[in-house]
Order: sequence, then C-alpha cells, then structure tokens
Amino acid sequence: MGLTSNKVLALAVVFAVLLFVGTVWLWPRLARRNWRAVSGRVGLLFGTQLVLFASVGLAANQAFGFYASWADLFGQEKEQGVVVNHTAPGGSGGPLEVLDTARVRGAGGARPQTGGQIQKVDIVGRRTHIATPAYVYLPPEYFQPRYRARTFPAAVVLTGYPGTAQALVDKLHYPRTAQELAKDGRMQPMILVMLRPTVAPPRDTECVDVPGGPQTETFFAKDLPDALLAHYRVGRKPASWGIIGDSTGGYCALKLAMHHPGSYAAGAGLSPYYKAPVDPTTGDLFHGDKGLRNRADLWWCLRHLPAPDTSLLVTSSRVGESNYKSTLKFIDRVQATKLTRISSIILDSGGHNFNTWRREIPATLQWISGRLSER
Repeated sequence: MGLTSNKVLALAVVFAVLLFVGTVWLWPRLARRNWRAVSGRVGLLFGTQLVLFASVGLAANQAFGFYASWADLFGQEKEQGVVVNHTAPGGSGGPLEVLDTARVRGAGGARPQTGGQIQKVDIVGRRTHIATPAYVYLPPEYFQPRYRARTFPAAVVLTGYPGTAQALVDKLHYPRTAQELAKDGRMQPMILVMLRPTVAPPRDTECVDVPGGPQTETFFAKDLPDALLAHYRVGRKPASWGIIGDSTGGYCALKLAMHHPGSYAAGAGLSPYYKAPVDPTTGDLFHGDKGLRNRADLWWCLRHLPAPDTSLLVTSSRVGESNYKSTLKFIDRVQATKLTRISSIILDSGGHNFNTWRREIPATLQWISGRLSER
C-alpha cells in the first residue's frame, strides 16, 4: 500500500483508536511500581503517541502532497532526475512522451471537446538531459474543430519542495479552476504544464544550474518550452508563456521570469521567497561560484542587473505568512526599476498552505491570462 493510500491512513487511525482504548483498559492493571508495570505504561504511551503522530502525518501528507511514496519520504527514491537519454527501442525519441490521459474532475463531461483533458507525460531535456514527469492540462477548445489551427498560451505551474505534481491537479485544482474561469469568460483558454521543481529527487536544486550537477534553470528556461513546442500547439513567442509557482516554486517562477524574459513574459510567485537557501536539502548549490550565488539572489539581481521587461505577481498575507515584510520590500524594489511590472495579492490572513493558495489561484490565473497572447 502506497504512502498516499486511503487504506494506509485508515489503518493508522484504527491502530491509534485501538491503542488508546487498550491504554485506558489496561492502565489499572499496570498501576503497580515494579519494572514490568512501568515498562508496560511507557510502551503503551509511546505506541499510542507514535501511531497518533503517524496518523496526523499521513493525513497532512494527503492534504498537502509533500511526499509521493515511501521511498520519497525516506530519501530513497530510485528514479534520478538527471539522465542521459538516448532513443529508446520502440520509442519516439522525442522530448515529450504521453503516458496516460484523464478527464478533468468536476468539469464539463468526459469528452475532451467539452471537458478538456489532463495528460500525464514524461519530459526529457535535450540540452540538460534532465528527465521529469509532468501533467499537461489541455482546455476543451484545444480539441474543438473550429480551433484546430489555433495556438494557445501556456503557463508552467510549479509546486513547492518537496511537493508532488499530482497535488497541483487534485489538491490545488488548477485544471478545474482554469476551465471554470475560461467558461465564465474571466480568462482565455490556456495550456497548463504542471510539475515540481525537484527534477533531481530528493535534492532541492532551487532551479539553479548547479556546477557539475543538474542544470535546472536551463531545463525550465529552454528545454521545457522546447519540448512542449515540439508536441503541442503552443505560441512560440515569449508573450505566449508564463510561469506560476508556490513557495519554492514561487521563487523559481519569479527568478525564471526575471532571468529569462525571452522565455517567459510573466511570472507569479505564491508565498515566494527571494533568495535561494543553502541547507541539507539543497547541498552545495554554488561550489564557491560567487557569481552564481548572486544570480540566485533576486535582491542582488534588482540592484545590479538591468531590469527585465517582464511582469511579476507576488502574494502574501498580513497574518500567517513569514514573507509579508519582504514581499512589500520586493514590490518597492521592483517598482523602482521603472521597467519591470509588479502586481500583488495580499490577504488579511492565511498561512503557508494549500488553503491559502486555493484562494489566490483564481485571481493569479486571471492575471497571467491577461498578460499572455496566443502567438
């Protein structure tokens, strides 16, 4: 049974209840002061709390999509994101392969022409040789005959760290929200490409081109758009491309839009931070390269690099988000450039979690739709 299985969660809850009942039932028998009774009390308390914490942890992982599997949880994931990929026997040898398709839950029907479609894909970077799974949402218009010659704008959507791409579909409801907004005329039909920034799991590369390691920034700036252009009817100009992310993904979205305005015309960071951390999850990202370290610091970029011709959106909350003051400061710094455009969503309250981001996603999708064109 997988980490995200409902059976695992139910089993943990049942064990927690049984241990709690057993503790209450057996406690009088263990009230003596000999070593056996004391050991029994300690064992029951420890076991009950352990299973209780496991139940809470499993429920939180179900809600927020932190880890996709047991191997992911324990840092033993076998599928490395950095590979040299040659044409596989029987394969197309292309940079993108569709593995499966699914309907958009809660939207206009099972037929793609009315309900759109979600495709599970594998993407391989031609420059970086990074391979990663993703989900691609295609709006109903993509399949309708009258739009067969039309290209569509695209938005790359990134999770936080560790995160799972599936959570963008099932928990944050990006496809369903995009379809509802387009149906109401509040945004244009768009292709969404949903994946996590962790392309070399379990390492958090912070969308940095790591010396001697994963060239993550190049993958998102060059390889990913190229792979999508080779497979889907996406506009080729930067004005057709945007990028959105939450937390770590939000930092990546802002950085990619600022560093690569020739790839992304707009970038939205939900609860972002503004400087790449270096910690046990990232390892040594810069290998002593001061220029690379500075480049990963958006504050330094605003002070020392030419202002990029791009549009940015940042979000925070007055109560509940630790980035509130830094976000206000970032807005001021961007405004001072006179060229880069900045917008914001500031909630009165909301923590660093899915519930907050679900409140921000509809306005974010409308904002990015208004800054992208078909061609």
